[in-house]
Amino acid sequence: MELHEFTAQVQLYQLRRGDITPTELATHYLDRIERLDGALGAFTTVTRDAALERARHVEQHVPKAAPLWGLPLGDKDLWRRAGVRTTMGSRLFEHHVPEQSDEIVLALDAAGAVSLGKTNAPEFGLAGYTESLVAPPARTPWDPARGAGGSSGGAATAVAAGLLPVAPGSDGGGSIRIPAAATGLVGLKPSRGRVPAGSGFLSLAGLVAVGPLARTVADAALLLDALDGPSPWATAPPRWDGGAYLNAAVRGEGRFQVGVMTTSPWDAHYDIRVSAEASAALDLARRELDALGHGVEEHALEPDDSYGPAFRTIWQASAVGIPAEGERLALVEPLTRWLIDRGRALGAQGLADALRALAVYERSVIRQFAAYDVVMTPTLALTPRPVGWFDAEDAERNFEQQCQYSPWTSFVNVSGLPAITLPVAQTEEGLPMGVQLIGRPGGEHTLLALGAQLERRLGWGRRHPTQW
Repeated sequence: MELHEFTAQVQLYQLRRGDITPTELATHYLDRIERLDGALGAFTTVTRDAALERARHVEQHVPKAAPLWGLPLGDKDLWRRAGVRTTMGSRLFEHHVPEQSDEIVLALDAAGAVSLGKTNAPEFGLAGYTESLVAPPARTPWDPARGAGGSSGGAATAVAAGLLPVAPGSDGGGSIRIPAAATGLVGLKPSRGRVPAGSGFLSLAGLVAVGPLARTVADAALLLDALDGPSPWATAPPRWDGGAYLNAAVRGEGRFQVGVMTTSPWDAHYDIRVSAEASAALDLARRELDALGHGVEEHALEPDDSYGPAFRTIWQASAVGIPAEGERLALVEPLTRWLIDRGRALGAQGLADALRALAVYERSVIRQFAAYDVVMTPTLALTPRPVGWFDAEDAERNFEQQCQYSPWTSFVNVSGLPAITLPVAQTEEGLPMGVQLIGRPGGEHTLLALGAQLERRLGWGRRHPTQW
């Protein structure tokens, strides 16, 4: 077997045993990126020399106890790394080289990882697909004519095609779970505030969380254990908790009460249709949960017309700080320009009303889900979309399309709940289809345990695209 064919867990074991060195492993992945990524669009910048220098530094100076010792990763191109081109997915920053690194980048370094470069993202991470004017689109390796989703589309493409063992992403409305589903991966959005270096408390309405993209549940847990470590700004030496998430994923124990849901908070606002492929994936997962002895029952969200307008307002307000004034506005894409214009036209009262509406909605969802350990939905209502499917000029239509594609993801961010996407099925065309499990506050261990049980029965870790 070639190195990339092993799980991240096995690769880390090989590194620590000395069977391979961080330099050898980084070289293997860098060579694959050079050979394969031109047709996939996973990376916007590859830092070969810096990666090999970092690998040698890890070999000589970083303790092997570091949870990601020598494991290659990529930085999402929304995260600054000092001295490395960081585009934010925008022509505004096409040649930007920051002087300082973001906290999440420092946290990954502290965990012993080796960055190979920047993974592709849409402009400022504002879309659920990865097609920008600053880089080629990120494509799902299962069918390169289709997009990888977003906004962590490049990270997902890299892991699915064997260009990285695992990858971190960020998720403010589905940006880990959407690309995981489109590329046949496990993708986990942690609870609000779970990851110290990627805390949602620093984003508007607390929406954003940092989490893992991986081929297996155990690999996702391995990366989450590393992310759920100390802040790199802490004064005490780094300490991790010994792999509690990995332990939950490996053991895969428990019987749980599961609600199954196809209603969404967007039903009152758009024509949301669940495709036959999405329904088939959900039915498959439901049958397997029944066979495993879990309690499974139907659930429906209570109708609430407040969600759609409030979420739109927050999404628009999130673009207010983009540094585009005067002639520089012409450099941003039409969707971003629409968000900036709408956001800057908001008054304080409108923003305050939206924040309050979403806070009330959060409490409502947690109350409605209280009877279950997990609520299961399709991850996507449709199969992975063709590149160019989302309207690039009509922002209103674009927003509607995104809601129709992923109607069950954004409300999980609003609610601060953990959620995991599992690649349970494939269509007749060989396209991946996933289901989403939504947990209770702080319920990542339950999601990982249940995901491990489904993985044992369905064996998605043995499926690979042709680039493999």
